[in-house]
Amino acid sequence: MLQIEELKVEVSGKTILKNINMEIPKGETHILFGPNGSGKTSLMMTIMGFSGYKVTHGKITFKGEDITHMPINERALLGIGVSFQRPPTINGLTTRNIVELCARNRSVDVEELAKQLNFSNFLDRDVNHNFSGGEIKRSEMLQLTAQQPDLVLLDEPESGVDLENIVVLGESINYLLHRGIKCPKGKPHKEIIQQKIKSALVITHTGHILDYITADKGQVLYNGVLCYSRNAREILKWIREYGYEECIRCAK
Repeated sequence: MLQIEELKVEVSGKTILKNINMEIPKGETHILFGPNGSGKTSLMMTIMGFSGYKVTHGKITFKGEDITHMPINERALLGIGVSFQRPPTINGLTTRNIVELCARNRSVDVEELAKQLNFSNFLDRDVNHNFSGGEIKRSEMLQLTAQQPDLVLLDEPESGVDLENIVVLGESINYLLHRGIKCPKGKPHKEIIQQKIKSALVITHTGHILDYITADKGQVLYNGVLCYSRNAREILKWIREYGYEECIRCAK
């Protein structure tokens, strides 16, 4: 689904990411660990194609197509979707309208999607206006569910979310990635599990989201370098016990 080769990225003339190599196969969910300031969000923004993140070396391939210098809107149309840690408030645009735009003329029952996320009362409010942290995350997931991207990029999905909201969030992520705890009416749970056609890169520094979603692999980004890859829960255990710096030293 996604292949990154020898990627180097600069922001404002400063090298932020160094020789990044990463593969996310179809149907797999990968967790990207790292302390604050390690370059995790920069990598996500580079994959999505945001301006300000200059690729100076290397290549990004998505579904067999080189997207290294492709405009952000074309990447979205190819099937990449993103949930931001701190998305902006958009005054004058309702949540219902943005969800309809994300659906791209596909037949989507916005009311039913909102109901699954307990978000019906927010549809006619401006996007993220006076939303709590958990409400913002649910809004982001509603948009992604309408978009149905093949590759989902989630930046700190547990950040600012209380216990009640993170349970709903975890269920919605599993459903979006076809690892569904929560299935549409008339659709067998087994069928959802067998599909597993969507891939995801989930960014976290606390690892709390692993209590609510299933991951196939974990990787650690430290000072702009991908240090090692292992089972996500093993990595989280080491980080909690020893901290990032000690884990990197041991891995080396």
